Amino acid sequence: MRKPLALLAILCLFSYVALAQGREEKGGGAKDVGHGHIPSKGPAPVKPSAVRPQPAGPAESRMQADKPGHPEAPHVHSNNQWVGHDSGPNDPRYHLDHPFEHGKFTGGIGKGHVWRLTGGGPQRFGFGGFFFSVAPADYGYCGDWLWDSDQIVIYDDPDHIGWYLAYNVRLGTYIHVEFLG
Repeated sequence: MRKPLALLAILCLFSYVALAQGREEKGGGAKDVGHGHIPSKGPAPVKPSAVRPQPAGPAESRMQADKPGHPEAPHVHSNNQWVGHDSGPNDPRYHLDHPFEHGKFTGGIGKGHVWRLTGGGPQRFGFGGFFFSVAPADYGYCGDWLWDSDQIVIYDDPDHIGWYLAYNVRLGTYIHVEFLG
């Protein structure tokens, strides 16, 4: 009698878990952000008609989640839609007086090149012998990054000269980064 009851309890538990997962997907959960997805390519340049004005200060640049359960940070959906990359080339937060001052990143760019962070923080982090720093306007978007172990992919930023986009594979979020050498 105990074995059938135990089996029934286990089946009920698995059924509950399966139903809960189905509700999360239908409810707009974060299943379509992060979880190892790597975008096939970087964002397209912003069309002038789609430019969204941005505040000048980093403290005011918080982003609202586009769907329930999505991060309040720039991110990429599993359909490769780059959310939050819509300020256009004249955004003062990403202006550099000397673009590519330390040269251009010569490591691999894009989906085929996944890098593991090896330490540091927003001001200076590294991987594979290369070093970068996060744009001050994006500091608030990388507080949950694991600077000593997260996997990232670097993409060219088509709108902001001198900047790259570092995409966090675990979180599905991205930030603007400058190459330091």
